[in-house]
Amino acid sequence: MKTTLRTDLTVADICAGFEFSEAEGKGLFGLNGNLTIQPEYQRNYLYAQNNGEKEKAVMNSILKGYPIGLLYFNKPRADEDKYEILDGQQRVTSLGRYIKNLFAVEVDGHQQYFDSLAQNLREKILKTQLTIYICEGAENEIKAWFKTINIAGIPLNAQEILNSVYSGNFVTLAKEEFSNSQNSNLNVWKGYIKGNVLRQDFLRTALEWIVKSADDEKIGEYMSLHRWDKNISALKNNFNEIINWIEKVFTDTKSEMCGLEWGRLYETYHENKYDAVALAAEIDKLYKDEAVTNKRGIFEYVLGGEVKLLHIRFFEESTKKTVYARQTAKANEIEKSNCPLCAIGSNKNSKKIYKYSEMDADHVTAWSKGGATDIKNCEMLCKTHNRAKGNC
Repeated sequence: MKTTLRTDLTVADICAGFEFSEAEGKGLFGLNGNLTIQPEYQRNYLYAQNNGEKEKAVMNSILKGYPIGLLYFNKPRADEDKYEILDGQQRVTSLGRYIKNLFAVEVDGHQQYFDSLAQNLREKILKTQLTIYICEGAENEIKAWFKTINIAGIPLNAQEILNSVYSGNFVTLAKEEFSNSQNSNLNVWKGYIKGNVLRQDFLRTALEWIVKSADDEKIGEYMSLHRWDKNISALKNNFNEIINWIEKVFTDTKSEMCGLEWGRLYETYHENKYDAVALAAEIDKLYKDEAVTNKRGIFEYVLGGEVKLLHIRFFEESTKKTVYARQTAKANEIEKSNCPLCAIGSNKNSKKIYKYSEMDADHVTAWSKGGATDIKNCEMLCKTHNRAKGNC
């Protein structure tokens, strides 16, 4: 890879013709249209988050005369003076956004937009020279180098790296759909998917659902196969089918539904028939049941009936000791085992008195059949019988 150092370009040069897309959350062009600020292999603009602390820090550095670090531009074709940013798009976008009056910074104790600055400060910003390396090389060289970069201390995550490796039609269209903070569907999606749309978490989820795996290699294979597709209909249709299934089965959205493995749940249960009204009533009942300690497990439980998902509350230690003492006293009186199931047998354990440490508490009437987790529904069984009987 060939690199050339340039120090002649100023903030004014780089930001000439700057455009910013609020819909896509990215800087688009600079250098009078000759600089692509955010090519598809780049992440979305993140510096505006957290009240814009990072973009304000960039401008404060410029105003104080501090360097903002090296910038790296890729020159895709040797015969054209057109560039795309490899490293520095967050900083360049911050410069452009400030000059476009899209945010303010504190100057002399007052919040100041670019146009409200004193003339000498505006000129100081615009005339600031930047340090830029122009890189030229084959795509695989550029992408390999890009993968090693940490931008402004924020490491690329797995999906951002995959976007860079497989940039093309598919990534462009997929980001427009799933990485767009202005997408009207986000309010619905956020009920079921956890993450940051600008960090590609929703796109990542869509890809995991369609490949039925969270493995980077499998997702990469899918992106490679579809890299130059002119539509993402399969990805969108699969994603929407799962979202629609969730909304059909569950009439109410609970906070605990966010981040569940909906792709796996869909694949496992979508062919089953469910009464949404009955499920809603059962879910409401489970939310009110103090014995259910894992509310997130409720949704898969009502789909498949696995009681262990609910983490049913254990009997209190005081309850177990009281029941143990009661059972043991009665067992000694009738000369039978203090394990009710051993006592009805005919083997050598039928009269065995177990130590407290050798027994476990069990529901007389299973929790799944309406039995409560209280002293009236508690019995102590030897560990062998308790494990054989199963939980709840």
